[in-house]
Amino acid sequence: MLHHLKSELPFAVRDSLDHSRSPGMVAELPRRSFLKLGIASGFALGMVPVAAFGQATAPPVDLKANQLPGTFVKISPDGIVTVVVNRVEMGQGAHTALPMLLAEELDADWSMVRSEAGTNDGVFADPLWGIHITGGSASTKNSYMHYRELGARARLMLIQAAAARWQVDASLLKTQRGTVLGPLGQRLTYGELSAAAMEQPVPASVALKDPKEFRVIGHSVPRLDSVAKSTGKQGFGIDINLRAQLTAVVAHPPVFGSRVHAVDDGDARKIKGVKAILRVALVGGGEGVAVLAEGFWPAKQGRDALKVTWDDKALEKVDSANQLLTYRKLASERGQISTDADMQPLARATHVIKAEFVFPYLAHAPMEPISVAVQLNDDSAELWVGSQFPGFDTSAAAGVLGLKPAQIKMNVLMSGGGFGRRGVFAGEFVSEACEIAKAARNVGLKVPVKLVRTREDDIKGGYYRPMNLHRAEIGFDDTGKVVAWDHCIVGQSIMSGTVMEGAMLKDGVDATTVEGMKGPYPLPMRLTVHHPNVNVPVQVWRGVGHSHTAFVMETLIDEICRLTKQDPVMYRMKLFGDKNPRHTSALQLAVEKSGYRKRKLAKGRAWGVAVHESYGSVVAYVVEASVKGNQPVLHRVTAGVHCNLAVHPKMVEAQLEGAAIMGLSACLSGSAITLKNGVVEQNNFNDYTVARITETPTFAVHIVPSAEPPMGMGEPGLPPLAPAFGNAVSRLTNRVLRRMPFDLA
Repeated sequence: MLHHLKSELPFAVRDSLDHSRSPGMVAELPRRSFLKLGIASGFALGMVPVAAFGQATAPPVDLKANQLPGTFVKISPDGIVTVVVNRVEMGQGAHTALPMLLAEELDADWSMVRSEAGTNDGVFADPLWGIHITGGSASTKNSYMHYRELGARARLMLIQAAAARWQVDASLLKTQRGTVLGPLGQRLTYGELSAAAMEQPVPASVALKDPKEFRVIGHSVPRLDSVAKSTGKQGFGIDINLRAQLTAVVAHPPVFGSRVHAVDDGDARKIKGVKAILRVALVGGGEGVAVLAEGFWPAKQGRDALKVTWDDKALEKVDSANQLLTYRKLASERGQISTDADMQPLARATHVIKAEFVFPYLAHAPMEPISVAVQLNDDSAELWVGSQFPGFDTSAAAGVLGLKPAQIKMNVLMSGGGFGRRGVFAGEFVSEACEIAKAARNVGLKVPVKLVRTREDDIKGGYYRPMNLHRAEIGFDDTGKVVAWDHCIVGQSIMSGTVMEGAMLKDGVDATTVEGMKGPYPLPMRLTVHHPNVNVPVQVWRGVGHSHTAFVMETLIDEICRLTKQDPVMYRMKLFGDKNPRHTSALQLAVEKSGYRKRKLAKGRAWGVAVHESYGSVVAYVVEASVKGNQPVLHRVTAGVHCNLAVHPKMVEAQLEGAAIMGLSACLSGSAITLKNGVVEQNNFNDYTVARITETPTFAVHIVPSAEPPMGMGEPGLPPLAPAFGNAVSRLTNRVLRRMPFDLA
């Protein structure tokens, strides 16, 4: 969704993200600085010298800074290969997949490979989009060639170093699992060669392996973070503990955008450990009250003891029931046109479906809540945060602190889930932490400050997947051929008012709202959109627009199947034709592996089918479901996945299962964010539903073999789960499900 983003960004933002202007830009460092960089990184990894691959002379003019191996791969004398990753690790596996790409072409011994996170340095921007981002299911897809080429360049430099030492032609040498082999039986490990290799010139061009030669890519090697995570040794963003730091917990306004009218902080100041109580500005124009203390617990106790009255007189106080009525009225009116088609055949159609779909606000609810640590100095700042958008967050921090982006270093930390929550274009939680650090410094507290939000803070305090309403009127004949499809979507724009607006809003339509509509089906569709302004903060949520458009499309396609008495698999295959081979392959695989229509289901169960493409990957589900009382139950999910080359098949499987469970959660009763008098009614997992282990189905994931460059897999497993589940339930109950979460009462 961000392919042409950088050219559309406002100049000030573009300038702060530009590679040549970002902090610590290695392309402009002389060789001596490269050596210092490598040694400094070695100390960070355990007080051992580490060789980073730089260049003895100026790099070839056609190489960019992010094409130089020196910043991305470091090899210590004992042969440990550390790969620096340009994405935040939120559980999606980027800190294994990207090192796999580099290690494959480096010909490294996987048991010797490690990973570490990059920073907000411009060299770590997405190589295709030119901005710092972990999102759009693009980590592996966009870095596939980038990291392979880095590995190939480093390998050639190691070979050149060995050739110089042995005084032989480099073409006579080969590598094998972290070792360079000579023509006369000579052997040198990468660790023995690393210092000399970094003296070699960086090759301008490299030949990459044929996929048939892969021994790391395409194989389910051990994840680099699995041992630390499974033994409790892995540190996360919330674990950061800086010397003399104070912890901040903030009282946020119950109605979004409210300002503080008055604060009675007498009881809070009596709590042992509380050091300061500060009013701070919040993104969106509101205010909060921050309690700073020696540790989280006294800070939270202090926050809970505050008596704050809020000024919300001029603000919209959203009520979910009234909002639905407003959306229905808008849906009856012509909106901004996204796609157009002749709707005259609708009046003459043999069959007509009129449908309304309602989707609530949804919270991200990652297992690890938001935290940000800030060390503010006289002319610089350093941050520690699990950020999906280090570049945008750097700009936000610079704006709050009155610094230049180059004066801010951002350490990107391991995170316990994100799903879009850690990627706010406005830099919401980073701005808040910086406001607190600045206010603390103004009252004489020159110490690091760590903002910590509770899960209740985050679920009640935004940001959310927007509430959306769809209205459809579809005309079709007895064969299921659609003659006209008139469709309207009402929902807030995610991109409006952000730095992405110029790239993502065209003719008044937010591209993230309509993505996934129509899809592979040859449909004459008129699609219009309304983007109302609502006083509820929204942002991307796993799957973004696909999270609701897939449900609409795949349940309506299924309804046409039922009304024309056609098999849902065969009907979809007919619509795919010969122009959508990846959809066909994914669905065929899911059907074959599930035993669809060949295996007799248990009494009270039904099949459900759905197929959807997002982020370049196609996922087809064949599910088995039942209904117990008024509760739908999902028993088994068989997936056919076409994501092109699966770099790490087990991680593809894990990502699909995790996304599917998140999609399942959105189907279950209680999985909605609702508002009354402007206040969010949900607080935590006790009243905001996520699927428990007892509600989780059995999964079988099957991947269509391919050697084509990989597509995204972090999100594509989510969109088709709900419609597949809903289609099975509809076949059992003869009731069409058009609201989420499902309601069978």
